[in-house]
Amino acid sequence: MTIATDLRADAKEKPVAILYRMVMAKHLCPFGLKARDLLRRKGYAVDDRWLTTRAEVDAFKGEHGVETTPQTFIDGRRIGGYDALRRFLGVTVRDPKAATYMPIVAVFAMAAAMALAASWSSSGSLLAVRAGEWFIAFSMCLLAMLKLRDLEGFSNMFLGYDLLAQRWVPYSYIYPFAEGLAGVLMISGALTWLSVPIALAIGSIGAVSVFKAVYIDRRELKCACVGGDSNVPLGLVSLTENLMMVAMAVWMTVTAGGLGAGH
Repeated sequence: MTIATDLRADAKEKPVAILYRMVMAKHLCPFGLKARDLLRRKGYAVDDRWLTTRAEVDAFKGEHGVETTPQTFIDGRRIGGYDALRRFLGVTVRDPKAATYMPIVAVFAMAAAMALAASWSSSGSLLAVRAGEWFIAFSMCLLAMLKLRDLEGFSNMFLGYDLLAQRWVPYSYIYPFAEGLAGVLMISGALTWLSVPIALAIGSIGAVSVFKAVYIDRRELKCACVGGDSNVPLGLVSLTENLMMVAMAVWMTVTAGGLGAGH
């Protein structure tokens, strides 16, 4: 076995952790890099030992009775893989199946940043009305993009609660395209006669569907708003997405063209 060491000069003053990780010509284990970085940030000197061939990996797994790498050893004790190392060092390990609002928070935060940047670029002001309009339109485009990453997966999850899709399945495939089209048209200010009805229709149907599923039927479902692989709970966030589209459509109708007032 080829051993590569990466001990720091002051290793004698720090606890030493031995890390075995895969470093091959065609594969560099990301969890091995994360484990090394975490150990260093927690004050360990890392004896970084590379497994450079499949034979070395298989031999290591057989010797220690493990199924995965990387593996960390501290004070002669095998700590385990990356997640086990995080637990050992007191770092939270996220449950991949746990409900989370982070995807939708990230979308709305990025949409807000983009809207403020666009507003500043066009008018030199962050508080212009268009910043709010762009925020909703950018959010629609970002959410549509996430749905279109896996249209089949989105459709499967969407059919669990959308009332129109349950009656007419093709709507579950049309929805992301409609949302994206409405968002793009609202950003450009073009064809408001098309974008407004689309946003109003899909937003209204979506809001009613979510309200019925969550607040009337009391069902615990996952939201398809950021794609079919999300763990975002169906509820207020999903309702907000749809109500924003309705609000945008109404606003553009009331202001006689809204974003596209000069187009």
